[in-house]
Order: sequence, then C-alpha cells, then structure tokens
Amino acid sequence: MSKKLSLILIAIIFSCISSFAGDKTYVIKFATVAPEGSSWMKEMRKFEKELEKISNGRLKFVIYPNGIMGSEKDMLRKMRLGQIHSATFTGVGLGEIVPEIRILEAPFFFKSKDEIDYIYNIIFKELSPKFEKKGFYLSGWAEVGFIYLFTNYPIRKIDDFKKVKMWLWKGDPLAKAAFDVLRIPAIPLEVTDVYTSLQTGLIDGVYISPYGAIALQWFTKTKYMLDYPLTNSIGAVLITKKKLNSLPEDLREILITKTREYLEEIVRRSRQENIESIKILQENGIQLVHIEDEATLKELEEKGKEIRQKLVGKLYSQELLERVEKLLEEYRNTHGQEN
Repeated sequence: MSKKLSLILIAIIFSCISSFAGDKTYVIKFATVAPEGSSWMKEMRKFEKELEKISNGRLKFVIYPNGIMGSEKDMLRKMRLGQIHSATFTGVGLGEIVPEIRILEAPFFFKSKDEIDYIYNIIFKELSPKFEKKGFYLSGWAEVGFIYLFTNYPIRKIDDFKKVKMWLWKGDPLAKAAFDVLRIPAIPLEVTDVYTSLQTGLIDGVYISPYGAIALQWFTKTKYMLDYPLTNSIGAVLITKKKLNSLPEDLREILITKTREYLEEIVRRSRQENIESIKILQENGIQLVHIEDEATLKELEEKGKEIRQKLVGKLYSQELLERVEKLLEEYRNTHGQEN
C-alpha cells in the first residue's frame, strides 16, 4: 500500500510541476473559406508553425480551410456555439456582427490603397470595441482588395448592366442596394453555389478580386472584366473573447501580436497578387473593358453617392457616412485624389 501511495504522490507532484511549468496545450480551431494552396493558406500554415514554435508547443492551431465549416454565417454560428474559436470573414460576415463596418465597402468610394489605409486605421480603432461588446476580438484586417465585375457581356455604359444576370451574395444588403440602384438583375446565391451557377448559365456575371477570380476559377466561365473597381472588399480575422480570455497572458500577447504581423503581410502580398492576377487573366483570354466616356464615369460617381445614402439607417448612420466622406475629402485635398 505504501508503495502505491508513493507512486500516486509522485504522479501528483509531476502533474503539479508540469502545470506550473506551463506545459498545457491550448488549441484554437480556426476556419476559413480560403482554398488550400492559396497564398492566404500558405501564410496561415507558416503562421501556424511559428506560433507553435515560439510558444514551445503550448499554442496550436487546427485549421479548417476550403469552406469545410460552411458559409460565413455558418462559421459565425459555430463560433457563438464554441465549436470553432476563430475564423476569417469578409465584410458580409463582419456586417452580421457590426453593420457599420460596411461603410468601408461602399461602392465607387475609394480610389487608392492609400485612401483605404487611412480610413481603415481610423475606423478600426472606433469599431473594435463594438465587436468586443458582441463577444468577438477583431484581430486585424485582411482585405480582399478591389472588386471588379466579371461578365460574359462587355460593360461600357450604365445601360449595359441590365443585360447581365449577376450573382448576388445571398443576404448581403449592401450588394442588393448597389444592384438595385444600378438596375442590375441579380440572383441571390451562396458563394459555394457560384461556380456551378456560372456553368449552368443561371448567372453570367460575378464580382470578385482578380486573385479571387483565379483561385475560385470563376474567370473560366466569363469573358470580360470591367476595369473599374466596384468597391474595395474588407476582410478580418475574429476570435471569440471567451477563447482569447482563456489563454494565459503570455500566449494571449503572442497570438495578438503575431496575428497582426501576419495579416499585414497578407494584405501586402494580396495587393501585389491582385495586380499580377490581372495580367494572368488577360493571358488566359479575359478581355479588359475600359470606360472611356467621361459622362459614364461621372454617372457612376453619382450612383455611388446614391447607394451610400440608400444604406443610411440600414447599415450605418447619416453621421458616420458624413464623417467618413469628410475624412476622405480632407485626405484627398492634402494628398491628391489618387496615389
């Protein structure tokens, strides 16, 4: 009996020592719709390995790519249930939590990456607390980039929009408002149904970044790209506050710092890849359509203002809209309209 008791005591002591040494492993279940092999996932795999290394194996990620965990709404629901802890979201998913964030995706608003960075940095600080009140920590931006229309019919003037059977991200009030104002016939679909719908002819137009068009192979079912961005699509990584607060302070600091570092690198690479992707698209048969008519360009600017106003009270306040417009105007007066 004394021998057994001694063994039990030894086991307890080693268990306590291990606990005090901080050997407990904390696992974060992370989901994304990004396909395996994409630049996003390559960076995430590097991120995963570095976190494990610098935390001495105490912090590990289990990554679910390729939309395994479903749509953004599915991922959001699973985070709230505690089935996953962190995920990537576009503006559509982020807007389900804090609608005001969609001001950053208003059509025909931003003209350059410098304008985007300037406004994003201000809005990030202001809206982060709103995410926290809803139970989520906004780790950092991971924008998708400028969004273009890919169609099977060339768009050169406003009336041409009427000839396209456009995909509409199901449940997205911003895209719906934009297409209503532009009078674009749109069919609501989840992202996972877009490629098949292009194949069958249910739709013949989509909106996406150049890199995204290649990664998801949507470009193979279209012929033209309107070389005039519809909007700039935001993205971000969220982690539940419950999971973040469950981590020891040192691991929490490592996670926050490294996540922001990697997201900054992902944004930098994403912007470069979007530029390179336009060349690749052209080499693979996509024809760029340029709007030369000044009257059409002016009309698109006016349509942008109409869309932004249409969303007041639905996504954001008149006060927020006017404030962002004023910030943007001041920036352009100081730095020039395009950078």
